[in-house]
Amino acid sequence: MSDYRIHGATGEWEVVIGLEVHAQVTSKAKLFSGASTEFGAEPNTQVSLVDAAMPGMLPVPNAECIRQAVRTGMALEAQINPWSRFDRKNYFYADLPQGYQISQLYHPIVGEGEIEILVDEKDEGSAKRVGIERIHLEQDAGKLMHDQHPSMSYVDLNRSGVALMEIVSKPDMRSPEEAGAYVRKLRSILRYVGSCDGNMEQGSMRADVNVSVRKPGDPFGTRTETKNVNSVRFIMAAIDYEANRQVDVLEGGGFIVQETRLWDPDKAETRSLRSKEEAHDYRYFPDPDLLPVELADTFLAECRGSLPELPDAKRRRYEQVLGLPAYNAAVLTADVDTARWFEVLLEKVGDGHAVRASNWVTSELFGALNRLGKTLAESPVSPSQAAELLRLIADGTLSGTLAKQVFEIMLDTGENPGAIVEARGLRQTSDTGAIDKVIVEVLAANPDKVAEYRSGKDKLFGFFVGQTMKAMAGKANPQVVNELLREALRSS
Repeated sequence: MSDYRIHGATGEWEVVIGLEVHAQVTSKAKLFSGASTEFGAEPNTQVSLVDAAMPGMLPVPNAECIRQAVRTGMALEAQINPWSRFDRKNYFYADLPQGYQISQLYHPIVGEGEIEILVDEKDEGSAKRVGIERIHLEQDAGKLMHDQHPSMSYVDLNRSGVALMEIVSKPDMRSPEEAGAYVRKLRSILRYVGSCDGNMEQGSMRADVNVSVRKPGDPFGTRTETKNVNSVRFIMAAIDYEANRQVDVLEGGGFIVQETRLWDPDKAETRSLRSKEEAHDYRYFPDPDLLPVELADTFLAECRGSLPELPDAKRRRYEQVLGLPAYNAAVLTADVDTARWFEVLLEKVGDGHAVRASNWVTSELFGALNRLGKTLAESPVSPSQAAELLRLIADGTLSGTLAKQVFEIMLDTGENPGAIVEARGLRQTSDTGAIDKVIVEVLAANPDKVAEYRSGKDKLFGFFVGQTMKAMAGKANPQVVNELLREALRSS
């Protein structure tokens, strides 16, 4: 149970959160027409006669959109409804040519499911299950552009008719952190499945945020809905602001109005948009142009067979089979691109080096990319190059210090590590004669430290190791240096 509370003048308040996530379905064509869904096209260049609601035009369901919705439901361990139906949601808006939106209110394609989240990825004890109420398919509306003319708004219908999955959670979340973890996990699953690219900046995934407050243990309060929030950070901030606003209203003697609100990222606040409509306000009724959707057993079997290894299963495999630390496994499976990069690296180095590889990726590689301001997709180092570097460490060619030098050169030049080692003479040496010679020089230069070490100051051993490695420019094998130093300090 979350310990997130708002401390008001009358005591503690609990926040209750439900999210309606709109995820654009990965499909080359729209839900009921063949028009392209490619992002970034010139306004009104991807609009069919169906999208523009020309008279006599009939919608035809896109089978790929239905397939992707079913696969998503299966990934969320949800009930798949073999019989579903499209309804008309009637309302007027300038970017809705038909005067209604084709959606699924009464008989959605996917029923109840759940997602397990980790509120703190470093703490397995922070796991929580969030219920999914349903997933329904619907068509998106167009977009109004208010910055193209000083006194008029323009309409772009490129987005009109694009397929959306509306993924409706149960009101199971109790803190902004839980909501953030839920959206990140949901986005991860959608990207693994390939049913949505999860690009929140481009609007292909956005959330309507439902928030209410109550005294702990009381019935649910009246909720507000903040529309179309397009980043995890904004979702969490909107929840925090809205919950505190509601507490202030209630403690001031007022009451919460069920309404739709907007999030203003510049002012970091929500503001009222309109009163919240109910289902009857939209005059829902079955779409007379569309037959019910009936899913054959063979279709369902194909959908299930097409699912990849999902993040939770992959994380468990990494921990239980490969022996990765829980934190490494969580980080490496959180995003599908990261997991794919690591899988290629594993193929090159072998499962026996999985722990070493995971440590290197999560610390050295991610640290360097963060420092450079690059994503993994922009990494100057490929999985094959990383595998070669790890092999050079494993076979003793490179010490840890030399490996860091080689890695920095790889980041800067994109060269292969083997070529860097040969061209710059960075190979580690285990030549005992050369190392012995340097040790003699180090001990001769520090007689006072030698005397202190022999008198019982064992911690000075690290000083001698450091001086020896420095004198050999980090190229000496540390294990050999340790062995020869101990022998020299005993015998001299």
